[in-house]
Parts: sequence; C-alpha cells; structure tokens
Amino acid sequence: MATRAVLQTFERYQKERVAFVTAVAEMAKNPQNIEALQQAGAMALLRPLLLDNVPSIQQSAALALGRLANYSDDLAEAVVQNEILPQLVYSLSEQNRFYKQAAAFCLRAVARHSPELAQSVIDSGALDSLVTCLEEFDPGVKEASAWTLGYIAGHNAELAQQVVDAGAVPLLVLCVQEPELSLKRIAASALSDISKHTPELAQAVVDAGAVAYLAPLVINQDAKLKRQVCCALSQIAKHSVDLAEVVVGAEIFPKILTCLKFPDEFVKKHSATVVREVAKHTPELAQLVVGNGGVGALVDYISDSAGNNRLPGIMALGYIAAFSETLALSVIAEKALPPLVSALNEEPEDHLKSATAWTLGQIGRHTPDHAKAVADTGCLATLVSLESDGASSEDLKTKCRRALKSVIAKLTHLPALDALVHRQLPESVMKMVLEQVGKVLANDAAGRAQFVHSGGLAAVQQMAEAPGSKLKEAVEIINSCYPEEIVKYYSPSYSQQLLEKLESMAATTTAY
Repeated sequence: MATRAVLQTFERYQKERVAFVTAVAEMAKNPQNIEALQQAGAMALLRPLLLDNVPSIQQSAALALGRLANYSDDLAEAVVQNEILPQLVYSLSEQNRFYKQAAAFCLRAVARHSPELAQSVIDSGALDSLVTCLEEFDPGVKEASAWTLGYIAGHNAELAQQVVDAGAVPLLVLCVQEPELSLKRIAASALSDISKHTPELAQAVVDAGAVAYLAPLVINQDAKLKRQVCCALSQIAKHSVDLAEVVVGAEIFPKILTCLKFPDEFVKKHSATVVREVAKHTPELAQLVVGNGGVGALVDYISDSAGNNRLPGIMALGYIAAFSETLALSVIAEKALPPLVSALNEEPEDHLKSATAWTLGQIGRHTPDHAKAVADTGCLATLVSLESDGASSEDLKTKCRRALKSVIAKLTHLPALDALVHRQLPESVMKMVLEQVGKVLANDAAGRAQFVHSGGLAAVQQMAEAPGSKLKEAVEIINSCYPEEIVKYYSPSYSQQLLEKLESMAATTTAY
C-alpha cells in the first residue's frame, strides 16, 4: 500500500512536469505570451528540465527555450547567461533524434540574432557536435544542424570560416544529394551563407564539389529549392572570373534563363542575380549570356517585374552593355530601352532609379548610334529632372549626371541636343550640351540652319548674356559656326542696338 502511494506521488510529479513544460512550449508560440513567461521566470524553471530523466520533458524544455530565444536577442542573451548552451551541446551527442532536433533549434534561435550570440554558440563547443549531426541517419537531425550552421555562417566571414574549419562543407554537399527536399533546401542555403563573404570561402565550397550537385537542381520544380540553389550559385559566381567560370562550366545556361519565367518571384529574382554575377566579369562571359538568349529573357523579366525584383535584371543589362558597342547593340536590339525608361519613370525608390540611370549610360556611351537610341526614348529629360531634383539622393544625382555626360558626349543627333537646349538645365549639364552642339554644328551645314529655325541659336545667345554665366566659352564655339551678322541678329541686345541707332539717326536729322 505504501509503495503504491509513493509511486502515485512520483507519477503525479512526472505528469505535472510534462504538463508544465508542454504548456510553456505551447504558450511560447504566441509572441503575446513571451513577456509574461519571462516575468514568471520560465527560463530558470526550464533549465533544470533539460537534465530531466524523461526524454520527452527534455525535448519540450529545449523546444520552449528555443521559442523564447527566437523571440528577441535579449532572451537569446538570457539563454547564454543562464549557461544553457553547454547542456544543449552535450545533449546533441548523447540524446535521441527528437531531442537533437530541439537542441539544434534552440542553438539556432540563439545564433540568428547577432554575430556575438553566434560566437557564444561556437564558444560553447557546438560546432563539432553540429557537424557530427550532419552525419546522422535521421534527415530531421541533419536538417536542424544544417540550418543552425547556416545561421552561424551567415553573419560574417570569420564565423563562416570557423564553420568551414569544423569540416561542415563536405557534409553539407552530401546533404544536397539526399532525397529529402527540405534537407536539400537548407543545405543549399547554408552553402550560400558560407559562400557569400569572401572568394576564399566560396572556393572552399567549390573545392568540396558543391557546384556539380547544385547546378542540376536549377531545373527542379520545387520553388523553395530553386530559390536556394540560384542564391548559392550567385554567391559563388560573384567573387571572381574563375569562380564564375566554374558555375558556367556546370552548364547552367540556358537552363537558368527558364527560371526567369518561373511563377515564384524569388526564383526569378535569384536567377536574374546569377545572370548578373556571371555577366559582370568579362566580355566573354557577357557574350555567353547574350549567345544563350539572355538579353531577351532579361528584358522580358524587367518588363514583368516591379520594385527590387527588377534590380538584378536592370544591372545585368548594364554590365553586358558596358563591355563593347556590339554587346550594347544587342541590348538595344532586344528592345531593352522601353522597360528601362519605364523603370526610370515609375519606380519610387532612388536606388532603382540610380541603377537604371547607370545602365542607360552604359548603353549610350559607345557610339553616336547608341547615344541616339537612348536619346530617342526621351529619357535624357528625365535624367535631367532627377539630377536637379532636391529630393533625389546624392547617388541618384551622381548616376544621372554621369549617364548624361556619357550619352551627350557621343550624341550627334542635333534635334535631341536642340531639345535639351530649350530646357531649364543645371549649368554644368547645359555646358556639356552646348559643347556637344558646337562639335556637331562645326561639321553639319544643314544642321546650322535647322538650329537657327528651331530657336536654338537665339536661346544660346541669351544664356551667354545671363549674369554670372559660365557658358560664354561654349557659346562662342557655337557662334563661330555662323556669320557675325546672324549671331548679332539673334543676340538679345541686338534690338536695343537698332533702337539706339534709330534714335541717333533721328537726333542727327533734327539737328540739320
């Protein structure tokens, strides 16, 4: 009888522990409960339950602590201060697969907030245990471990290097080859987080053979996996020509271009980023993109996208056009200018306008034909407006100014220049326009008459006589293309001179 009473007491104690830790873990799901749980001292009560002799209680305690730590960096810091990490790390190598997943989740929840907290996780000895978990049979344990390693590596190059030094990369590459989709996704994401920081880290990922297994997954129909794979390939390709060539050598073209039409917005954005990171390095790589139909695919992409999703496509076209007049001509031929001008006019964010202005400058800077194609879109007036708008960021003003300078310096189409002469332009921009007009008129007899009939010559004379004008030298070059009588006729002071002459004649006649 006494034995039964004792057993019932212990059973009740166990049930209450289970009920308590399960309830706290459930309540921790709701952000509204976090502050109340913290004030009630939930963390101090959960810590000893990590050492409980009932595995399910240990698991629920780790899960609850992870949810608390996930909520804010203050609570994650509290997990560190309460010396909970060493117990979690110990359990990663000793406990069952369910507890390992919960412990890895808790470590991830701490590491995600800041480099300092991620370093605390490393200092607790977690890396070796997490890497060991990548060799577990259970996919869930591998997934939880890969996720945590990705969060740690994502903060900075130093932390990523420690993950590499722990031997994680070859095991992550093996995870990419596993049949489970979720494991493939998270392993690809972790490899991306490692690769993004430096060429050396990206090279470590390449040396482990990652690209050969990532590249075929570009055609996988799972949207989340495609996102992570494209992201990883772009992070590898961005650092150097050699790394970009490794990615290209895995035969991602033209497969990667089909992703630009995939329904998922993030897949499209990340695949456009891959194209950008490949195209930016050399004319040969840019030509490879063009040869595979990349320009047309990018034009369709930026036509159908909006906001930040447009950015990699816009920049990819700029990088391609920058290398040579032939490549820039292929961008023009694929009708890239209308959607670029549309982005310049419609996008509200300055950084998108800056990228578009830069790309237009790269297209128009090669020859008069390129410059005319850009000018014919009417975008020069928009660039001028943005450059002189006080609300524009300094970067946007600079990009617009440089684009205008690049295009105007090559522009020989007089009507386009004439249209700018009649606008209210900043003096620095007007000086560029007038200097170019002078160069064109010097070799264009028909254009000289046209410039007079349009009112351009008269407008130029007024600029020269404006107080404090710095345009006189440029105006004199234009005037040198015309007979002195015509220049005088269109000078603002000419009518005054005629009146004075008439008055002088009248005075002389009266005297007689």
